[in-house]
Amino acid sequence: MLKQCVLEKSVLTQSAVKEFLSALAAAVADMQEGEAVKLAHRALEMGLDPLTAIDLGLRAGMEEAGRRFEEDQYFIPELLVCADAMEAAMSVLKPHIKIEDNNHPIKVVIGTVEGDNHDLGKNTVAVFLAAAGYAVYDLGRDVPSQLFVEKAIEIDADIIALSTLMTISTPRMAEVIGLLEAQNIRNRFKVIIGGKPVSKDFAGKIGADGYSADVSGALRLIRSLMD
Repeated sequence: MLKQCVLEKSVLTQSAVKEFLSALAAAVADMQEGEAVKLAHRALEMGLDPLTAIDLGLRAGMEEAGRRFEEDQYFIPELLVCADAMEAAMSVLKPHIKIEDNNHPIKVVIGTVEGDNHDLGKNTVAVFLAAAGYAVYDLGRDVPSQLFVEKAIEIDADIIALSTLMTISTPRMAEVIGLLEAQNIRNRFKVIIGGKPVSKDFAGKIGADGYSADVSGALRLIRSLMD
């Protein structure tokens, strides 16, 4: 049971925040959508940064659900219920995210590559990038390689961010880069990748400009590339 003191701003200690985020993560991982939504509202009442609640609470809970799936404790139906809990709680938090002012935002085209319908990790990265002041063009999931290229050209993007959680879909990342090279426009865009089956080494092999394993890493990577 979450202690009452956690809900008071005046006693919002580091240990209390950690306890609260653990409870939020557990609500997602335990398929308790109503509890996750309730705690999302409490996070706002506490004055907790919505991005912290999303990253260290909701995302952490979904990662735990993923671990249970890999260990055959959960199956697809349970994983989908966890995803619903995360998305319901995120819908409470997203309107309260403070967006950084940026008169000339860096443009990022982001999406999950073709053959993969997973988008929770991609969605979290997109939320954080938007909050950091980037202009984010989210193409969604199962996105054809050509569409990434067309959208990047259309908006004169700076970054193309490719995500996948399925090993079978990783060749699509190389395909996007191949399409850029075939049109002699590879140098116009920085291409970054992320997702469980990929790595820094894989990024190097396919000619991507960078790889990140998490949200904070994606922010640092884009900043370093743009600097």
